[in-house]
Amino acid sequence: MNKQPPCPCGSGKTYAICCAPLHQGRPAASAEALMRSRYCAYVLMLETYLRATWDAATCPGDLALSTEPRPKWTGLEIRAYQEAGDTAKVEFIARYKLGGRAHRLHEVSRFRRQDERWIYVDGEFAA
Repeated sequence: MNKQPPCPCGSGKTYAICCAPLHQGRPAASAEALMRSRYCAYVLMLETYLRATWDAATCPGDLALSTEPRPKWTGLEIRAYQEAGDTAKVEFIARYKLGGRAHRLHEVSRFRRQDERWIYVDGEFAA
């Protein structure tokens, strides 16, 4: 039996039923689902998807996904999720290795629903 590997986002589901449908255009059901799919997009270097799910007013001109040395993303932990109408916050820790050293990115990200789709607005580093 050919077992598919788990999705990089850490949901425990396979990529084919977790983040792949979002990467192929299906709207995320929640800001948390969008957060997971965006982490997965960083792992898979899907710049087009990242830009499509980022608020145009805050999206940087260069995402530098191919800049060397590239991080090796090693895990995502969702710490908290808050939704209030058309806005949401997701606190997460993303782990990665760079140059053989382990690092972590701890952020509280802000999202908003626009035209029935969640988009990433911005984030603040958490302590």
